[in-house]
Amino acid sequence: MISSLRGQVQHVGLDHAVVEVGGVGFAVQMTPTTLASLRRGEEASLATTLIVREDSLTLFGFADAEARELFSLLQTVSGIGPRIALATLAVLEPDKLRHALAEGNITVLTQVPGIGKKGAERLIIELRDKVGQLPTPTTPAHSQTRDHVVEALLGLGFPAKSAETTVDNVLAANPDQSTSAVLRRALATLGRK
Repeated sequence: MISSLRGQVQHVGLDHAVVEVGGVGFAVQMTPTTLASLRRGEEASLATTLIVREDSLTLFGFADAEARELFSLLQTVSGIGPRIALATLAVLEPDKLRHALAEGNITVLTQVPGIGKKGAERLIIELRDKVGQLPTPTTPAHSQTRDHVVEALLGLGFPAKSAETTVDNVLAANPDQSTSAVLRRALATLGRK
């Protein structure tokens, strides 16, 4: 799976951009907000997810990992595919989407093209409890430290869920620590389990 891309933006279209990585141009589907942040000829760093279908491979790109997680979570609901999940993130910012799901706000959810009243009710029923379990948004430096430490722990063979939870707990208790200090604390915590 392609979980991130960093490279030069070659083209920005209405619904996608082409990002060149190592001489290969990747067409990445994105929301208008994410596309608006890209400039042709400049470097971009995107969180991505690859959707594999019988007849296609489609890469979807996001400004951050939180939006990517919401995109994946939306698709767990029956009747919501990648296109509607992307449309949802195009209409609703991640925080607004979380609040709408947590509060059961059908009116906000039906603003998304392709989601009617029944679809909104299904989203609320299936995702209300799950949106609270997603990682909370973090500052870019905080997020980068988190990503590096989680990646290191995965490389050492720890399960993804344990690594993410432990790192989140360490960062919540010690938000200003260096990456190496967070890694040491996370390893100490995981070693006790």
